Amino acid sequence: MDETMNPQAIWETLGPYLLPFGLRAIGALVLVVVGLRIAGWLSGLVRKQSARNLQIDVTLSNFFASLVQWAIIAAVAIATLQVFGVQATSFVAVLGALTLAIGLSMQGALGNIASGVMIMVFRPYKLGDFIEAAGVSGTVKDITLFQTILATPDNIKVIVPNSQAIDDVIKNYSGFDQRRVDVTFGIDYDDDMDKAIRIIQAVIAEDDRILKDPEPFVRVVNLGDSSVDIATRSWVVSGDYWPVRLDITHKVKAAFDREGISIPYPHRTFVQKVAAE
Repeated sequence: MDETMNPQAIWETLGPYLLPFGLRAIGALVLVVVGLRIAGWLSGLVRKQSARNLQIDVTLSNFFASLVQWAIIAAVAIATLQVFGVQATSFVAVLGALTLAIGLSMQGALGNIASGVMIMVFRPYKLGDFIEAAGVSGTVKDITLFQTILATPDNIKVIVPNSQAIDDVIKNYSGFDQRRVDVTFGIDYDDDMDKAIRIIQAVIAEDDRILKDPEPFVRVVNLGDSSVDIATRSWVVSGDYWPVRLDITHKVKAAFDREGISIPYPHRTFVQKVAAE
């Protein structure tokens, strides 16, 4: 039997190398598992402690928790390399040499991090706000280092990269405490305009959610091709916008029907030619 194939000979040759490497691999595995658990635990702890401080809202709480988690993961990665003999100084030197290449290849990721910081600083929106960003509308559910997570009105999860959100026009429908509800009604030219205005004003006055100041606006704003258009502009608390808008539309239509006010709708006239016999 060839001595080179002898298991004892192989172990005597490779053992001095495999044993230290195996121990390092086990140590690195333990370090990674423990480090990830610590990252998750500290992230949760930061989130809980921030929630107890009334001066820190949920948006900042989640962002800080995400920041702590990624910082610990980075530290674990450096420590793991050190287990295999890669010195921190060497790692920093290599990292510095690769910074340009990494920056070019990860422009999107780095841009998302920078944009996430800008979102935290300038606060164009926060958790719970209904916004439109990057062409998508939804309620802000979470803001992390890299992305903003939205829930659409039909509860679809949409992930918007922070760089796209901050670079585009942001509409924050929850940004102010009050919003104006605009609804326009068209009535027939043969109907009484003043009567229609009084009906609309009565519907608005009965709704306690509509603010008295600013005073609601009800005026004729346009003489259309087939209707007289009456515009209503009422101010409400932002959270009441859609309920009030839907209720005004429903109640005014019902009141018009009771009072004999008609709302014009398109008519089609069909002309049939009959050939002469």
